[in-house]
Amino acid sequence: MRIDKYLWNVRYFKTRNIASMACKKGHVRVNGQVAKPSREVYASDKIVVRKDQINYELTILDLPENRVGAKLVDMYRKDTTPKDAFEHNELLQQAKEYYRKAGMGRPTKKDRREIDEYLETPPSTTAEDQEAPSG
Repeated sequence: MRIDKYLWNVRYFKTRNIASMACKKGHVRVNGQVAKPSREVYASDKIVVRKDQINYELTILDLPENRVGAKLVDMYRKDTTPKDAFEHNELLQQAKEYYRKAGMGRPTKKDRREIDEYLETPPSTTAEDQEAPSG
């Protein structure tokens, strides 16, 4: 069975065209080698699929004839993706949220005016400024 068809059958990609494009871009490896979409796969082959910044590691158990339901996917593949790959992705998401909060884009004109107005106001006088002799 072709690798693009297999990945579509076991629901790693929504369409077969997306699976083919992932193969063409080099996001799919079979037994350590970059795979073209037409690459034939067999039971016990090891596949690495890079999707959403995670390297999913799979072992083929059996080849399905058609696209299978989500509950039956585990009959045809064994997922050996390490847990730290998912933890690393969570850290990336948290870093992005810290850097820029959702919905906070560039300031509006009103925000910009308020910022400029705040920055233009003279600093308040401190006790040291009041004690300094004038003259």
